[in-house]
Amino acid sequence: MSKSLRRRGKRSQSISEPKSEFGELATKDVPDSPRQPQKIPSYGTKKCHESRNSLFSSKSGFVAYRGFLNLCVILLAVSNARMFLENVLKYGILVDPFQWLSTVMDNPYQWPNVILMLCSNVFILAAFYIEIAIARGRVSSSHGSILHVLNIILVVLIPPVQVLMLEPDPIGSLFSCGTYAIVFMKLWSYAHTNSWYREEYIKTSNQNKKLRRTSSLPSRDLEKLKNKQIEVKYPYNLTVKNLYYFMFAPTLCYELNYPRTERIRKSFLFRRLIEVLFLLQLELALCQQWIVPTLQKAIVPIHQLDATRMLERLLRLSIPNHFMWLIFFYWFFHSVLNVLAEVLRFADREFYRDWWNSETIVYFWKAWNIPVHKFCTRHVYKPLLTRGYSKFTAQLIVFLLSAFFHEYLVSVPLHVFKLWAFMGMVGQLPLAALTDWMSKRFSPHYGNMLVWTSLIIGQPMAVLAYVYYYYVLRFGGVSDEIQF
Repeated sequence: MSKSLRRRGKRSQSISEPKSEFGELATKDVPDSPRQPQKIPSYGTKKCHESRNSLFSSKSGFVAYRGFLNLCVILLAVSNARMFLENVLKYGILVDPFQWLSTVMDNPYQWPNVILMLCSNVFILAAFYIEIAIARGRVSSSHGSILHVLNIILVVLIPPVQVLMLEPDPIGSLFSCGTYAIVFMKLWSYAHTNSWYREEYIKTSNQNKKLRRTSSLPSRDLEKLKNKQIEVKYPYNLTVKNLYYFMFAPTLCYELNYPRTERIRKSFLFRRLIEVLFLLQLELALCQQWIVPTLQKAIVPIHQLDATRMLERLLRLSIPNHFMWLIFFYWFFHSVLNVLAEVLRFADREFYRDWWNSETIVYFWKAWNIPVHKFCTRHVYKPLLTRGYSKFTAQLIVFLLSAFFHEYLVSVPLHVFKLWAFMGMVGQLPLAALTDWMSKRFSPHYGNMLVWTSLIIGQPMAVLAYVYYYYVLRFGGVSDEIQF
């Protein structure tokens, strides 16, 4: 009994000792846990003064600012609630959840964007038959590469011709141009990767004869394949089923064999489907209630070059625009891509990384869209390095390619060819140098703040510019009463 009491007394003494040494902790710059508030020492003694630093002093070592973070969250919620109520009181309820359906069904006999997206299968099948011809020796590898290049060039050129001639709805045009941009990168990867596999096949087989693809695998190997004991190898991957699995898979990089999950998780798939439907309606509601009225009120100040009102409209637009961008990121990169991955049992779910912690703009562009980053690294950057280009030149080409597609996805649907999106991407180059310098010279926190500032302010500037010129081109002028 006495031993246990002594042990208990020693344990309580060791636990209580640090709590009574607040002054010593402060002088030695040892902070408390950031998750717990600091213990206030007892001042009811004769000696109540010791050498201590103020908590906001850098020498105090104090880092527990969680309460201020909670305050910022509350202030943000209150501020946006006030803006929402002000918007409702000023404009009324503008949300119409069935507006998109009425827009689509307004003229069901003219759906050029739907027809355009369906026609993408022509280019997909063309790439497949080019690969078949190369594998069977009917076309040489060099001639096949030329055919692939012509095919993917047509993939980029056909949508602008169709959109500019028929002038369909801009939102539908955005989806069709985005679809063709994805098809462009997927077919590039399909042709490029199969050329690697073909070279490896010829090297390992040590044959100079023509490659011939049999109609099916031997029965023994086919039975093993059904039991998942062997992997698909070139040229047995050259099937329509294999190609269309890649076209629907949430990746831009073609491979013979992808990591697969054992089964489809129905509960996980159901949650993601609910997110897709709910967030899509939320995006539409924010656009109707918040974005459209703000843009309507911004047209006249831009036309009159009223700098003060233009700045006010820019700041007013920045918050809802950023909310929509964040919702879109979660909707597409988490919900939609996980739905596709779950249905296809595609196991690689790394569609994004922690871009919100980006200390430089370079890391942001690498982390926020992993499928595109993988494609650019695998099929553009690394091949350029192997051909003798410098790292700077390879990075510049990748960046210009990205800038081209940003301009492509904005200018073609809106018929506004001002190169602002392209120049905005080019402007990321000095911003990348600035964020890198600030992170190294001062603190990574400042670099992260600058990245967030560029996202919050830069996007609405481009939106205002393009919407203004789209309105001018569409209506031929600006009046005091703006209606979209």
